[in-house]
Amino acid sequence: MQISIKSIIACGCLGAVMTATVACSPRRIPPTTVTDLMEDRVMLDGVLMKCNQNPSKARTDSDCINARIAIERLASQNEPAEEAKRAEEFERSREQRRLAQEKQRQEEEAKKPKMDAYHLPLVPVEPPPPAHEAPANLNPPMASQSNP
Repeated sequence: MQISIKSIIACGCLGAVMTATVACSPRRIPPTTVTDLMEDRVMLDGVLMKCNQNPSKARTDSDCINARIAIERLASQNEPAEEAKRAEEFERSREQRRLAQEKQRQEEEAKKPKMDAYHLPLVPVEPPPPAHEAPANLNPPMASQSNP
Protein backbone atom coordinates (compact mmCIF):
# COMPACT_ATOMS: atom_id res chain seq x y z
CA MET A 1 0.00 0.00 0.00
CA GLN A 2 1.58 3.13 -1.18
CA ILE A 3 0.88 6.49 0.31
CA SER A 4 0.33 9.05 -2.34
CA ILE A 5 1.74 12.54 -2.25
CA LYS A 6 -1.77 13.97 -2.19
CA SER A 7 -2.61 12.10 1.02
CA ILE A 8 0.65 13.22 2.66
CA ILE A 9 -0.07 16.82 1.71
CA ALA A 10 -3.67 16.48 2.96
CA CYS A 11 -2.49 15.05 6.30
CA GLY A 12 0.10 17.81 6.61
CA CYS A 13 -2.49 20.51 5.94
CA LEU A 14 -4.90 18.92 8.38
CA GLY A 15 -2.17 18.82 11.06
CA ALA A 16 -1.29 22.48 10.38
CA VAL A 17 -4.93 23.52 10.67
CA MET A 18 -5.30 21.59 13.95
CA THR A 19 -2.10 23.12 15.35
CA ALA A 20 -3.21 26.62 14.37
CA THR A 21 -6.63 26.08 15.91
CA VAL A 22 -5.21 24.88 19.22
CA ALA A 23 -2.57 27.59 19.32
CA CYS A 24 -5.00 30.40 18.54
CA SER A 25 -7.72 29.36 20.99
CA PRO A 26 -7.81 31.48 24.16
CA ARG A 27 -6.02 29.94 27.07
CA ARG A 28 -8.10 28.95 30.03
CA ILE A 29 -7.47 31.34 32.87
CA PRO A 30 -6.88 29.42 36.07
CA PRO A 31 -9.32 30.22 38.87
CA THR A 32 -8.17 32.84 41.31
CA THR A 33 -7.09 31.48 44.65
CA VAL A 34 -8.71 32.34 47.94
CA THR A 35 -5.61 34.19 49.16
CA ASP A 36 -5.50 36.27 45.96
CA LEU A 37 -9.12 37.24 46.46
CA MET A 38 -8.53 38.09 50.11
CA GLU A 39 -5.62 40.37 49.19
CA ASP A 40 -7.36 42.09 46.26
CA ARG A 41 -10.77 43.31 47.40
CA VAL A 42 -11.57 44.88 44.00
CA MET A 43 -11.11 41.52 42.28
CA LEU A 44 -13.24 39.89 44.98
CA ASP A 45 -16.04 42.41 44.37
CA GLY A 46 -15.83 41.79 40.61
CA VAL A 47 -16.04 38.03 41.01
CA LEU A 48 -18.99 38.39 43.37
CA MET A 49 -20.82 40.66 40.93
CA LYS A 50 -20.25 38.10 38.15
CA CYS A 51 -21.53 35.32 40.40
CA ASN A 52 -24.61 37.33 41.43
CA GLN A 53 -25.51 38.01 37.77
CA ASN A 54 -25.57 34.31 36.91
CA PRO A 55 -26.66 32.33 40.01
CA SER A 56 -26.99 29.00 38.18
CA LYS A 57 -23.33 29.11 37.16
CA ALA A 58 -22.24 30.40 40.57
CA ARG A 59 -22.79 27.07 42.30
CA THR A 60 -20.34 25.21 40.10
CA ASP A 61 -17.86 27.93 39.16
CA SER A 62 -14.62 27.62 41.13
CA ASP A 63 -14.15 31.42 41.17
CA CYS A 64 -17.52 31.85 42.90
CA ILE A 65 -16.75 29.12 45.41
CA ASN A 66 -13.35 30.66 46.16
CA ALA A 67 -14.97 34.10 46.52
CA ARG A 68 -17.43 32.75 49.09
CA ILE A 69 -14.61 31.12 51.02
CA ALA A 70 -12.60 34.38 50.91
CA ILE A 71 -15.56 36.35 52.26
CA GLU A 72 -16.02 33.88 55.12
CA ARG A 73 -12.33 34.08 56.03
CA LEU A 74 -12.32 37.87 55.89
CA ALA A 75 -15.38 37.97 58.12
CA SER A 76 -13.78 35.62 60.62
CA GLN A 77 -10.65 37.79 60.67
CA ASN A 78 -12.70 40.93 61.33
CA GLU A 79 -14.74 39.44 64.17
CA PRO A 80 -11.93 39.43 66.78
CA ALA A 81 -10.98 42.99 65.84
CA GLU A 82 -14.58 44.14 66.19
CA GLU A 83 -14.92 42.28 69.50
CA ALA A 84 -11.77 43.94 70.84
CA LYS A 85 -13.06 47.33 69.70
CA ARG A 86 -16.40 46.74 71.45
CA ALA A 87 -14.64 45.61 74.63
CA GLU A 88 -12.43 48.71 74.57
CA GLU A 89 -15.46 50.96 74.12
CA PHE A 90 -17.24 49.17 76.98
CA GLU A 91 -14.26 49.63 79.30
CA ARG A 92 -14.02 53.32 78.39
CA SER A 93 -17.72 53.95 79.07
CA ARG A 94 -17.53 51.95 82.30
CA GLU A 95 -14.58 54.03 83.50
CA GLN A 96 -16.43 57.25 82.64
CA ARG A 97 -19.47 56.09 84.56
CA ARG A 98 -17.35 55.07 87.55
CA LEU A 99 -15.69 58.49 87.60
CA ALA A 100 -19.08 60.24 87.40
CA GLN A 101 -20.43 58.15 90.29
CA GLU A 102 -17.29 58.81 92.33
CA LYS A 103 -17.63 62.55 91.71
CA GLN A 104 -21.30 62.44 92.71
CA ARG A 105 -20.46 60.53 95.89
CA GLN A 106 -17.78 63.06 96.80
CA GLU A 107 -20.22 65.93 96.28
CA GLU A 108 -22.79 64.23 98.53
CA GLU A 109 -20.17 63.67 101.21
CA ALA A 110 -19.13 67.32 100.99
CA LYS A 111 -22.72 68.41 101.62
CA LYS A 112 -23.10 66.24 104.75
CA PRO A 113 -21.96 67.80 108.01
CA LYS A 114 -18.78 66.22 109.18
CA MET A 115 -18.76 64.63 112.60
CA ASP A 116 -15.62 64.68 114.65
CA ALA A 117 -15.42 61.86 117.18
CA TYR A 118 -13.24 63.95 119.50
CA HIS A 119 -15.78 66.73 119.84
CA LEU A 120 -18.97 64.72 120.35
CA PRO A 121 -20.92 65.29 123.55
CA LEU A 122 -20.33 62.76 126.28
CA VAL A 123 -23.13 60.41 127.15
CA PRO A 124 -23.02 58.88 130.58
CA VAL A 125 -22.83 55.12 130.61
CA GLU A 126 -25.19 53.36 133.01
CA PRO A 127 -23.42 50.83 135.18
CA PRO A 128 -24.67 47.23 135.03
CA PRO A 129 -27.07 46.21 137.83
CA PRO A 130 -25.41 44.71 140.91
CA ALA A 131 -25.20 40.90 141.07
CA HIS A 132 -27.19 40.57 144.37
CA GLU A 133 -30.28 42.08 142.74
CA ALA A 134 -30.63 39.19 140.32
CA PRO A 135 -34.19 37.97 139.76
CA ALA A 136 -35.26 35.43 142.32
CA ASN A 137 -36.70 32.79 140.05
CA LEU A 138 -34.17 32.25 137.29
CA ASN A 139 -34.56 28.48 137.12
CA PRO A 140 -38.14 27.35 137.65
CA PRO A 141 -38.49 24.06 139.48
CA MET A 142 -38.95 21.03 137.31
CA ALA A 143 -42.28 19.33 137.50
CA SER A 144 -41.90 15.84 138.82
CA GLN A 145 -42.70 13.13 136.46
CA SER A 146 -44.81 10.37 137.84
CA ASN A 147 -45.86 7.25 136.10
CA PRO A 148 -49.41 6.08 137.00
